[in-house]
Amino acid sequence: MLPRGTEIWDRVIASDPGLSRLRSAGSATVAMGSALGVEYAFAKASGADSMGTIISMLLGAIVAMMGSMALGDGSSVWVKARTAVFFPVALGLGMLLGVAVGTNADLMLGVFVVVMFVAVFVRRFGPAFFFYGFMGWMGYFFASFLHATLPMLPGLLIAIALGTAWVLLLSVTVLRTNSTRTLRRVLRAFDARGRELARTCADLLANTEPKRERRLRRRLQARQARLAEAALMVEGWSAQPGALPAGRSPGALRRSMVDAHHLLDQLATAADALVRSGSGLSVLAAEVADRLARRDDRGASEVAYRLASLAERAGGTAGGWWPARHFAAAALEIVTVLNDAPRPEDRGADVADEFEPAVGLAFGNLPGSAAMAGDVPARHRGWNPLARLDFVSRQAIQGAIAGGLAILVGKELSSARYYWAVLAAFIMFTGTATRTETFIKGFNRVLGTLVGLLASIGFAELTAGNTAAVLITICGAMFCGFYLLRLSYAYMIFFMTIMIGQLYTVLHEFSAGLLVLRLEETAAGAAVGLVVALLVTPLSTRDTVRTARDNLLTALGELLTAAAERLDRKRSAPAADFDALARALDHRFYQLALVARPLKRPILGGTNSPRLRHRISLYAALATHGRALAVAVRWPSSTCAAHPDGPVAACTALAAAVGELAAAPPGGPQPTAAHPLAQADVALFAYTPAAPGERAKDPVLRALSHMYHVLRDLTATGPVDLRAAPSLPTTTVPRLYRQVRAGLPESRAALPQAGEG
Repeated sequence: MLPRGTEIWDRVIASDPGLSRLRSAGSATVAMGSALGVEYAFAKASGADSMGTIISMLLGAIVAMMGSMALGDGSSVWVKARTAVFFPVALGLGMLLGVAVGTNADLMLGVFVVVMFVAVFVRRFGPAFFFYGFMGWMGYFFASFLHATLPMLPGLLIAIALGTAWVLLLSVTVLRTNSTRTLRRVLRAFDARGRELARTCADLLANTEPKRERRLRRRLQARQARLAEAALMVEGWSAQPGALPAGRSPGALRRSMVDAHHLLDQLATAADALVRSGSGLSVLAAEVADRLARRDDRGASEVAYRLASLAERAGGTAGGWWPARHFAAAALEIVTVLNDAPRPEDRGADVADEFEPAVGLAFGNLPGSAAMAGDVPARHRGWNPLARLDFVSRQAIQGAIAGGLAILVGKELSSARYYWAVLAAFIMFTGTATRTETFIKGFNRVLGTLVGLLASIGFAELTAGNTAAVLITICGAMFCGFYLLRLSYAYMIFFMTIMIGQLYTVLHEFSAGLLVLRLEETAAGAAVGLVVALLVTPLSTRDTVRTARDNLLTALGELLTAAAERLDRKRSAPAADFDALARALDHRFYQLALVARPLKRPILGGTNSPRLRHRISLYAALATHGRALAVAVRWPSSTCAAHPDGPVAACTALAAAVGELAAAPPGGPQPTAAHPLAQADVALFAYTPAAPGERAKDPVLRALSHMYHVLRDLTATGPVDLRAAPSLPTTTVPRLYRQVRAGLPESRAALPQAGEG
């Protein structure tokens, strides 16, 4: 059956939260394409020759491309104008320096290395300087490449100023980013990804092929990760000025999003448990998930009521009755929460100017790996003083050394086209953090150039002599390259190679030999960049993964500590913002998954991908159960309210176990975590008065129990046999959690040690 129109739109927006890729690609294409036309018209009106016209068009396109990204956020007109006014300054300074040293070839190449260092070093001063540095680099490159003279400089600056004015005008008019509409689209993306998760649950529940079941479970985990990404996008955009209407609170929106996220995770967890039980109730649960995926919320509610009724009547006599009840309850609540999430109510306690998002946006999207790699130390700090510098300084040194070596290697291949090698080496240190990421980017650049070379030859034959076809091909290549950039850098380079081939066709310089030379120069530059990344202040991917893991565990420990304070009725500590703690935990896991992604690539030898995927899934489970705990402790259940000692002691012991896990290298057994886990086991299972049925119903106990089991798997700690645990007198229980929190030796005598029994 073909999907309906709403389902197709859901899939589109689910794959691109807030249509960010589509918008950025469309904005860049419109800006560059229209800038080419504006610069062409101005050059013809001013009587420029053909070469002057081409130069003006290229400068305008470069300014428009970078300007559309720099000015593409939801900032005010004044902020955009203040940012854009320095575009001509950055390009002009680079050009002026290039003109000053252009008469001496050796000096020009030496200064080129210095310019590359400065272009990266200035990134420390803010996002705008990322573009200023790159523009200064491009200005110097253009002046050197064109052998510009001082009389030529005013004409070049006019073209740059015209391109700047044009892209600024576009950014505040037709390409203006409306924060309110963008937040609405991101919310729609979260909803669409929730429906996508329900679709995967339906497929898993209806599956009858054992071989396909494992694949569907991996897909379910991937859908949960995509849902968390959309939730973080909502978090970031809700803090943008003007994103929420007057009187609406970002804190209230965050709370409703955390609730919706928690319920969707419950749905996925219950679906997986129901499949593992082999119950016949899976068929009815699949129908519920299918109706949710198709936006038939009313029908989903009706079927969910039937499922809950059947599970209730069956009780413990039927396998899977308990996950079926959880599945039905989650589905019924999802219908309400998903519909209410885009319309947060104003709350007096939530003040907009006090809202601090758990994640900041970088050009309208979640930040990349470089945003968290700044705190990771480089290798060889003992003997290499350069490795002790901060992250930006290290990358500036790497870019300068790689650029200098690329000049030497590139000139051996071609004295006129060496800049392709320089560009490849320099770009490898843009948007990357670790040596593995640098290698992958260089590999993708060479791969995209190679495949694009073959395609550009075919396009050049098709568009030869047809100016309209050339322009359409260039604009189409621009759009596809920018749109697919976040999927793979190789796509961007593939379409960029096609565009370059079209430009050389216009200049009547196109040849297959020229494109082969570009491939050779690109490969040489990528090889130089890789060598520099490996030898000069290298940043290990595994060190970065460990830092991200430690950050995740720290966030989890903070959540557990806050939960212990919340459940302890004898303490009057100020109430923590558990929604903010949950989102911070989600952000830390997103960073961990992001920096660990290169280690899953099969092209990298020595990587045990199945084991790494398993551990990442365990950390994902910690984030899920941490979010469930954050939701549960807002209003503690009757069991926890009447008997808080056990849950408080369990939270404290689990926080201690998390601290021990963070202090040890990842991967192997963590014997130091065995004792706090044993304390948590006793506090949670032996001395928390709750019947088995009540324990399963209690959300706090359920979240803590799941977290305990995941931590035991991560630390490779064996189970504790509670039958061997000494029975404590009733008077011991009230002080149990205080002793655990204080870490007194007395508590260790009262609790069983790891491995007993």
